[in-house]
Amino acid sequence: MWKFVSAGNSGGHPLLRSLNNNKGRQTWEYDPNGGTLEQRAEVERLRAAFTANKDTQHHSGDELLRLQCADRIKAKQYAPPSGPVPDKLSAEGVEAHLKGAISFYECLQQEDGHFPGDYGGPMFLLPGLIIALYTCGVLDQVFTPHHKKEALRYLTNHQNEDGGFGLHIEGGSTMFGTGLNYVMARLLGAGAEEEWIKKAREWMHARGGATYITSWGKFWLAVLGVYSWDGMNPLTPEMWLLPHKAWTGIGWLHPGRFWCHCRMVYLPMSYVYGKRGTCTETPLTAAIRQELYPMPYGKIDWNAARNLCAKEDLYYPHPLVQDVLWWALYQAEGVLQGSWLRKKALAECMKHIHYEDENTRYVDIGPVNKVINMLACWLEDPKGQAFQKHLPRVYDYLWLAEDGLKMQGYNGSQLWDTSFAVQAIAEAGLMDVSARCLAKAHEYVEQSQVIEEAQAPLSEYYRHISKGAWPFSSRDHGWPISDCSSEGLKAALTLAQLPASKVGAAIPAERIYDCVNVILSYQNSDGGMATYENTRSFHWLEILNPAETFGDIIVDYSYVECTSACITALCAFKKQYPDHRSSEIAASLQRAEAFIRSIQRKDGSWYGSWGVCFTYACWFGATGLAALGHSCQSDEALRRCCTFLADKQQADGGWGESYLSCQDKVYSQLEGGSHVVNTAWAMLALMGAGYHRVDPAPLHAGARFLASAQLPSGDWPQQHISGVFNRNCMITYANYRNIFPIWALGHYRRLVLLGEPEITLA
Repeated sequence: MWKFVSAGNSGGHPLLRSLNNNKGRQTWEYDPNGGTLEQRAEVERLRAAFTANKDTQHHSGDELLRLQCADRIKAKQYAPPSGPVPDKLSAEGVEAHLKGAISFYECLQQEDGHFPGDYGGPMFLLPGLIIALYTCGVLDQVFTPHHKKEALRYLTNHQNEDGGFGLHIEGGSTMFGTGLNYVMARLLGAGAEEEWIKKAREWMHARGGATYITSWGKFWLAVLGVYSWDGMNPLTPEMWLLPHKAWTGIGWLHPGRFWCHCRMVYLPMSYVYGKRGTCTETPLTAAIRQELYPMPYGKIDWNAARNLCAKEDLYYPHPLVQDVLWWALYQAEGVLQGSWLRKKALAECMKHIHYEDENTRYVDIGPVNKVINMLACWLEDPKGQAFQKHLPRVYDYLWLAEDGLKMQGYNGSQLWDTSFAVQAIAEAGLMDVSARCLAKAHEYVEQSQVIEEAQAPLSEYYRHISKGAWPFSSRDHGWPISDCSSEGLKAALTLAQLPASKVGAAIPAERIYDCVNVILSYQNSDGGMATYENTRSFHWLEILNPAETFGDIIVDYSYVECTSACITALCAFKKQYPDHRSSEIAASLQRAEAFIRSIQRKDGSWYGSWGVCFTYACWFGATGLAALGHSCQSDEALRRCCTFLADKQQADGGWGESYLSCQDKVYSQLEGGSHVVNTAWAMLALMGAGYHRVDPAPLHAGARFLASAQLPSGDWPQQHISGVFNRNCMITYANYRNIFPIWALGHYRRLVLLGEPEITLA
C-alpha cells in the first residue's frame, strides 16, 4: 500500500542534502505490507470510483491522502451542522461550519506544519521524466513496478474519449499531450496493440503524426531517438555567450534577461541540443520510431517538419521574424557542431546548470528544468556525482492519488498554501479550535524563510536577491517569488499578533525587514511587481517565443496578483513597523496602486494569470486597492469590480468560472453549477471592497452556497481545476477547496454578521 511521507530523507540517502532537515518534503513510498485489508479495499474502491466517473470528473479528490489521515479525521473534535442549511445564516451557525472545517483541515496538516496536497494537472511533465530516465538507463532503478502501474493508471484515467491526451487533465486532445504520453506508455510497458494505445496512435496518425508535435515535444522525441534533431529549430547554446550588458544592444537578447522559468528550461535544452544527446537505440525505441508516424520514418522531410504544429496545439503561432531567425540558425548549425565555439558554449551552459542544481539542493526551479538538468549532468558524466544527486530528488515531484501517479508542476505548493491557511484560519478568530494548528503552521513558515543568499556572485548567474524572502514550496527549493514572499510575510505578521504562548514566538524583526527589502526590490518601472525577478527586457521579445502552446514566457511581466500581494503585505507591515523605510514604502505603494488601476479592464475585472481567472484576479485587485483605504462606496474602480462580480453570481448563490477564461481571455461561466473556490474568491473581493455595506444579499447567498456544499466531514468537494500558468495550461491547487471557503466564511461571519471591522486575535 502506498503511504505519504512528510519530511522524509529517502532512507537516509547519502547524497540528499537539506537546509532544514527536509521540512516540507513530500514523497510517496510503497509498502508491500502496509495497510489493513479494509484500507486496501477502500483504496481499490476509491480508484474504481474515480475511473467510473473520469469523463465527467477529471480531477482527483486527493482521497488517498485523506484515507491516510482517516484515524485523525474520525477522532476530530468538531463536525459541521447536519441537515439542510437555513435560508438565513446566523453567526453561531457559520461558526459551527468553521469549526468543522478547521477541525477537518488540521487533520491533513503534517508534523512539520505544512498542508500537503496534489499540485498536478499538466500532462506533459511525467513523459519527459520517463524519457530522461530511460535514456540514462535508470528507469527501473527509479521507477519500481508499482510506480509504473500507477503511472499507467493515471494515463488511462486521463485519456480523452477520442483517444488523445490533453495539455492538462481537463483539456482537449493535443499532439503534444498525445505524442508524449503515447511514448511514455510504451516505455512503461504498454503494448502497441492494446486498445487504448491503438486509439492514441490513430489520433496522431489522423493528424499527420508526431512531426506535428510542438517544439518541446520534438525535443523529447529527439532525445529518445524517435525523431531527428534535424527536425528541430535550433536551441543554440552559443546564445549563452552573448554579451549581457545592455549598452551592447544585443545584451537585451541575452537569456539571462529571460523569465527565470524560461531560461532555466532552455538552458539545459540548449546543452542537450548542442550535444545531440540521444538515447542508445533499443528494440523498443526502434518500434516506437515506426509507430509515431503514418509514413515510413526514412521518408520524413525533417527540414519541413521543423515548423509543423497541429492546429489543436497552436496557441502561440510563430511570427515570420522567428521563422527567418530559425532558418538562419539552422543553416549555421553545420558550422557550429563540433567547433571550439560550441565546446565553449556547452561548458558555459554546464556552469549554470551546476549552479542551479547546487543552489536548490537538486530540486531545481521546476519539473521540466529539473529533468533536463539531470539529463545534462548524465550526458556530461554518466557516473558523476551530479547525476547521482539528482536521482533521490525525482521523488519530490511525484504525487499519488486515486487517479494514479503524476508529476507535479513544482515540488509542491507548501509555503503558498500554508501562508494562505494561516491567514484564513486566523480570520475565523476561533483560537480554541485553531491554536495548535496555527502553532505548527508558524513553525513551517519560520523554517521556510530564505535566510541566506544564493551562492555569490549573483550577477554572474543572473539571480535576484533572496535573503529574507519566501519560496513557493520549501526552503530547499529556495527560489523566492514576489507574491509568495508577500503571503509568507503576511502570515508571519498575522502570527506575530497572536499570543506567543499559543502559537510561538514571532519571527525576529530583522528577518521581517529583510523580506520587505526583497519585496521593494521587485517593483518594475511600470509600478507593478513581476514574479521571481524584475522585468529585464522588452515585451516585444515575446516574438521569439518558440513554445507554440504557451504564451508570455520570454520575459517576466508585472501581474495584478503579484502587485496586490506586495501592496497588502507592505500595508500590513506598515501597521506593525510604521517607522521602517516609511517614505520608500509609501512611494512604492503609490506606484503599485497606479499600476493596478492602469490594467483594470473596462468591465471592472482584472485578468488572472495564476488562477481561474477573472474571479481570482478580482480578489487580488480589490483587496489591493482596499488595503490602501479605498472602498466601492467612494472608488470607481472598486465599484466597477463589484458590479462585474455581482453580475456573474449564479442562481445557486455561488460563482463558477471555467478554465476557458484563461486561454480565451473572456469570462466563461462554468457549466453545471458553482465552484466553492470561485465563490470564496468572489466573496472575499466583494467584502474587501466593502460591498457588504452596499448590498449584503450576494454575500448571504454565497455563504449559504459554501455552507451547503460542505461535506459532513468538514471537507469540501474537489471540483474543477483552479490554477493556471502561461495562459494556457491548468494546474491543481488541491488545498484551495479548504483554505478559501474557511477564509470567506470567517470574513463573512466577522464583517457581515457580527459587524466587526478588525480580526479578533485573542
